[in-house]
Amino acid sequence: MMVGMASEQTRTTTPPPTRTSAAGEPPRTAPRAWDRGTRLLVVGIVLAALNLRPAITSLGALLEEVRDGLGMSGSVAGLLTSVPPLCFAVFGVMAPRLARRFGPGAVVCAGMVAITAGLLLRPYAGGTAGFLAASALALMGIAVSNVLMPVIVKRHFPDRVGTMTGLYSMALALGTSAAAAITVPMTEALGGSWQTGLALWAGLAAAAVLPWLPLARDRGTAPGGARAEGERQERGPRPAPQAHARVPQPSAAPLRITRSRTAWALAVFFGLQATAAYITMGWMPQIFRDAGVPASTAGLLLAVTMAMGVPLAFVIPRVATRLPHQGPIVLALGGCGLVGYAGLYLAPAGGAWVWALLLGIANCAFPLALTMVGMRAKTGAGVAQLSAFAQSTGYLISIPGPLLVGVLYQHSGGWGLPLALMAALMVPQTVVGVLAGRDRTVEEEATR
Repeated sequence: MMVGMASEQTRTTTPPPTRTSAAGEPPRTAPRAWDRGTRLLVVGIVLAALNLRPAITSLGALLEEVRDGLGMSGSVAGLLTSVPPLCFAVFGVMAPRLARRFGPGAVVCAGMVAITAGLLLRPYAGGTAGFLAASALALMGIAVSNVLMPVIVKRHFPDRVGTMTGLYSMALALGTSAAAAITVPMTEALGGSWQTGLALWAGLAAAAVLPWLPLARDRGTAPGGARAEGERQERGPRPAPQAHARVPQPSAAPLRITRSRTAWALAVFFGLQATAAYITMGWMPQIFRDAGVPASTAGLLLAVTMAMGVPLAFVIPRVATRLPHQGPIVLALGGCGLVGYAGLYLAPAGGAWVWALLLGIANCAFPLALTMVGMRAKTGAGVAQLSAFAQSTGYLISIPGPLLVGVLYQHSGGWGLPLALMAALMVPQTVVGVLAGRDRTVEEEATR
């Protein structure tokens, strides 16, 4: 098998296929060309991942200023924090179809353009409606990229799903934490305008467009379609099927994914962890500010929470792919979340740094969920369907959470009830996560 980074080597022409550098290999220019393409793909994945959360966490850091500037109530602000999962659910389900038609590279490239435009327009759109519309444009680009990243990783790096998912998740966590940490200081340094503080992140999104421009021409990795041209050239005639071959094969027909209990468990797990994540990103700075923590420190605490995902997002997928059952990881993350919520209720300011660290560990359920998407399907087409189903269904499940927190906060006048809700949701998240971590595939369950 020669996919991704492993494709620097070539095969001999005598069956069975083996790796070799003996005479008869293709000209040296072919491996070099594919190697450059692989490196460009890795750069594109990392830059795309860096842009998948700043639209949300930069807003969380300045939510109070945005509310005052646009005249939002607590309930409307709760609606604003529910927009990301709504957009992810609505637009994410379209990603596999768009990828089949245009190629995943083109769709991700368009997604980066949408993020750039949305981030640049929303601070100056005028009024709450315009702000929401421009935010939805950016979130649409994030949604399709969210769904297609596990597909691209599975297609190009089937032997390195854990490593590449970890790299992608680590970059995502880095972008998330950076936006939370430096948005407020940058805003203050540039005159204190929240519009400028939010619009600055369009520059990072614009940089992410560049590596995807040449990749947008490659339509060979669409879900359910042929693989990349470089891989076809290197592989030559397709060999006979092997018992342990891991190269994704095109699916003759779409899976009946809803017949799979694992797919449903993974979708609910994805939805509940997304609920916790978006409540954290949207409301945690406000929790600390209401407890007397300065705005800049509250943003830094959110950054610490998000920064925990940088090392752990690289470690957890690698560990998860070596375990037959991912349940123990799910239990550990759930325990950290429960302790963190209890701490926010009992001593939000006194133990702020400890609670931020624990909730950061709990939020690493996201890279674990992405890893399980790649592990719970055998083929690239299966991963595409499972990724779209789990993420779209999961984000639909997560929509009410941030909104409900805003309503409870406004009408109760405190954080007791919202924190009780967050802790209560952690219990079913842990249960379905254990079920989703069982060693089985959706293809096996969907065809029974």
